[in-house]
Amino acid sequence: MPTTVHHGDLRRFATDCCRGMGLETKGAELIADSLVQADLWGHQSHGVMRLFWYGARLRTGATVGNAKPEIDGGLGSLATMDGKNGPGQVVAAAAMSHAVSLSKEYGIGAVAARNSGHFGTAMYFTNMAARAGCVGFISTNASPAMAPWGGAGKRVGANPWSWAAPAGRYPPMMLDISNTAVARGKLYLAEKRGDSIPEHWAVDADGAPTTDPASGIGGAILPMAGHKGYAISVIMDMLSGVLTGGRFGDSIIGPYAPEGSSGAGHLALAIDVESARGLAEFEADMESLIDGLKSPPGGPGPDGVFYPGEPEALSDAKLRRDGIELPEETAEELREKSRSIGIAAPF
Repeated sequence: MPTTVHHGDLRRFATDCCRGMGLETKGAELIADSLVQADLWGHQSHGVMRLFWYGARLRTGATVGNAKPEIDGGLGSLATMDGKNGPGQVVAAAAMSHAVSLSKEYGIGAVAARNSGHFGTAMYFTNMAARAGCVGFISTNASPAMAPWGGAGKRVGANPWSWAAPAGRYPPMMLDISNTAVARGKLYLAEKRGDSIPEHWAVDADGAPTTDPASGIGGAILPMAGHKGYAISVIMDMLSGVLTGGRFGDSIIGPYAPEGSSGAGHLALAIDVESARGLAEFEADMESLIDGLKSPPGGPGPDGVFYPGEPEALSDAKLRRDGIELPEETAEELREKSRSIGIAAPF
């Protein structure tokens, strides 16, 4: 049976655990909030189930918990950032915050960050830009998950990316895409739940389609949309790794390995809407865009039409009210590992 937890209790627990693993309060609160927000959005593959995966990397020093990201170059509206091997959430939030600040001065701001780590849910950071009246974009590269199109062996990361924009009376329009058929975390979640996976998600170590999540984890994730997903993933690696002066290709180490600096990089971009046109007019047109998507005639689906980001907004509202259901295996792992650092789980 799943364990239901109030989001506030879960956030405080995750923050306490991060502090117990050596993080300063600000970084602990940021990481905890990003993980709980992923759960609220309905993306448990990127939620608190990852808490002690990050913790294992903190314990070995692979992630420098209290590193201070530093702007170390750039020109005008473009800055470069050294993440100092800090937690990905800390680096990505610093990069997006600086990109937003640059956009308010120049109309557009971009930060190319290197020496970072896995940052969880990409739209957590583009949502920061949307709340500031900007169109936000972020890309990242990641550890190898899929084979190059026409090749074999894991050499290309899922390399996710996200856009977000304010939408007037509607919650922000947000898009968060992994270039694999599915995020690898969903295989770990299926494994924890004892579920099978769809045959089109992954192949095993021999290259055969599999419905077993463990075999998929040991094999390779398939790209979304065939060669298109592979090609987009390579482009995101260029933006996140080559452009930033960081690592790229199969040299990135993911959150699943407890040792070795990640080397992940990100490109954070913010476009100040007010600099392009009036924010109120933009938001009115966004409302019209969404209204047009939702207008009759309806489709065959029972729930009507959703715009990008709306399912997450609906999930957020429901789970804030009803509580977050954690798979029992995840809940037990959190209980056990928090006890080892002297923290009692509130569930």
